[in-house]
Order: sequence, then C-alpha cells, then structure tokens
Amino acid sequence: SMHSYYSDKTQPFVYSDYKIFVAEVASTCNEILLLKYMLSKTTDKNERAYLLNHYMDMFKGTLFRQTQFAEFELTTNKVVENGQPLTAESLCKTYDDINRKYYGDNVEYDEEISYEWERIPHFYYNFYVYQYATSFCASVAIAEKILSDPSFVSKYIDFLSGGCSASPIDLLKKVDVNVENPEYINTALKVMDEVMDEFEKLI
Repeated sequence: SMHSYYSDKTQPFVYSDYKIFVAEVASTCNEILLLKYMLSKTTDKNERAYLLNHYMDMFKGTLFRQTQFAEFELTTNKVVENGQPLTAESLCKTYDDINRKYYGDNVEYDEEISYEWERIPHFYYNFYVYQYATSFCASVAIAEKILSDPSFVSKYIDFLSGGCSASPIDLLKKVDVNVENPEYINTALKVMDEVMDEFEKLI
C-alpha cells in the first residue's frame, strides 16, 4: 500500500510501522477518494445510484454498526467493573436491547439476533471496534479536504509518511483532524446527509 511505501521510505525501521487506527484512516480514505473519483466520471444513473448506495453502506457498516458494537463492549465491560458476572443470557439481552435502540421500532427482529455477539471476533479482543467508527469519520473529513483543495495532498502524504514516529492523535493533526474535537465527526455526518439526499433524488 502507499501507506507502507511512504512510511518505509521516510521513517527509520524502528518507526516505519504504524498503529491500526492510523492504518484504518489511510485505507478508508483511499477507498473514499476512489469512490468519489468514480462518481465524478460516471454518466450512468444506475451506476451512480449503485456507488452512492455503496457509500451509504460504508457509513452504515463502519460508522453506525461499529458504534453499536462499541456500545455493547462498553456496557459489558462496565458490568464486570461493577463486580457483576457476565452470562450468556445477560449478554444476549444487552445485545438485543442495544440492537433495538439503534434500529428502532420499524424493523422486524429475529430472535436469533440476540446471539449475534457470539460470532463477532473483535469482542474477544481488547476494546477495539470504536476505532473503525472514529477512523472512518477522520477519513471522510480528510477526503473532503483533499477534494476541495488539491494542495492538501501534500499534507496527506506527510501523514502517510509518519509511521509511528508520533501518536495517532498527533499524526492526524498533520491533516487538520483533531480527534479530541467532534468537528470531524460532524463533517462526516454532513457528508452522509448529502449522499442520502442525492440518492433519494435519483430513485
């Protein structure tokens, strides 16, 4: 990948690797840039609708669903921190409650959805999935900056070249993303609204 290329080229070996969070930002930002390029070139209505639908799926799967998963992780960790046991029954109920919270009353639920937590491997690792949602929002914000100002590419390459020479928070500041401020999340949500509006007009 270009991320590895720039990091290896710029950093000494000891700093050439990068954190998973930074890797997620780079990979999804490049996906978004490719998607935006394809949208700018297509003249076919059906193809445009397909691409917009794919972008909405990225928001749904990476932003909302991973936030849902992170809430499940946080809730179950708090149970343990409060000295309470985790049981299959309590985990199923917690997962079902959160699922209904996120999808609302207009969705028909299968009873089996409460068991879905069992098959998600990330839940057996350390607290991790929130990084998918936050990195995706950062990616959207960076892609928007690049598309509105081509000179911003140099900042993006500087970010890709950072390896692990600084913390992920400091590396993202190179591309004007402050993850301690919700502005980048608001930017992503605004873009999602725009994509949904355009998709609705097409269909």
